[in-house]
Amino acid sequence: MNNQQGATRIQGIIVPLLSVILGLVIGAIVMWSFGYDAIAGYSAMLKGAFGSPFYIGELLREATPLILVALGFAVANTAGFFNIGVAGQTLFGWLASVSVAQILPDLPKMILLPLCILAGVAAGAIWAGIAGVLRAYFNTSEVIVTIMLNHTALYINNHIVRNVLTDSGDSTARITENASLRVPFLSELTRNSTLHAGIFIALIMIAVVWVLMKKTTYGFEFRSVGLNPDAADYAGMNAKKNIILAMLISGGLAGLGGAMEGLGNFQNMFVQGAMPAVGFDGMAVALLGIGSPIGILFAALLFSTLKIGGTSMPLMSGVPVEIVDIVIASIIFFVGASYIIRLMVNKLPKVNKKEVA
Repeated sequence: MNNQQGATRIQGIIVPLLSVILGLVIGAIVMWSFGYDAIAGYSAMLKGAFGSPFYIGELLREATPLILVALGFAVANTAGFFNIGVAGQTLFGWLASVSVAQILPDLPKMILLPLCILAGVAAGAIWAGIAGVLRAYFNTSEVIVTIMLNHTALYINNHIVRNVLTDSGDSTARITENASLRVPFLSELTRNSTLHAGIFIALIMIAVVWVLMKKTTYGFEFRSVGLNPDAADYAGMNAKKNIILAMLISGGLAGLGGAMEGLGNFQNMFVQGAMPAVGFDGMAVALLGIGSPIGILFAALLFSTLKIGGTSMPLMSGVPVEIVDIVIASIIFFVGASYIIRLMVNKLPKVNKKEVA
């Protein structure tokens, strides 16, 4: 049993690593196919991500909402749900946090900032809770429901921005300093990057989610419901309660990620032409990180390296920034096709213990 568990853990590490390597290889092949220097392209990417304190600050800022959204997706996924609605929940968290900041701009920072963050968490949780209740009591597909809720969230957001927070405007005013997550010492440390205190919140939530999923009864019940809800019910667990609770936590974390965008990165809310990319990128980060909080941290840093470093590729090496999207898409493809990679790993020659003895 221990050998099987060890092999499973090793495969869990090998699959995402090979997915990243294969994605980078495909990116290199595409670059060479169109006459670009792949080595120069990837060198430019690394310089653009780690070449100065400013770029490192931007990388960490980019990773902050990705970590939180990915944690939210992972919680739901552990409980057996594919919460594709994290994008809409992120958007609602963003909208709610900025709305509170706009409505109560004169409150002291010690009150206003936590209030804005809690509003974002609550908005995301409520929006996800709709799908949770429908799944628990009516066995409705959370995939279909959350896809529809994504579109609903998009149009509600645009209506509120144009008709409630502004007078037919496309963006709100910037939030006041009392609601901002930006702190001077981080800006000075990273040479005026947009890095904000949300990075500390994201790191804390990694630890919180790890404890929740690994060390508490709730985490055990989420895993049990995810594996077999009928067996969980038979064992005395309340499957309906756990379904709803998992979705509430998932949406709350996604909403927290949205609050990081509103209070830390953009500092306002604006009309969206499509769902924010951070929601869908967060799902990819969770899949690459195999649902592990620590894996999600490294996956978020990788995605941020690709995103931030990729912007330097056209200037430094002449490689189009779209190559980054090809690499990311390839990585996601190989993560999704992990069965193929596992099959390849299983086909590798294994040492026969009897022969060694």
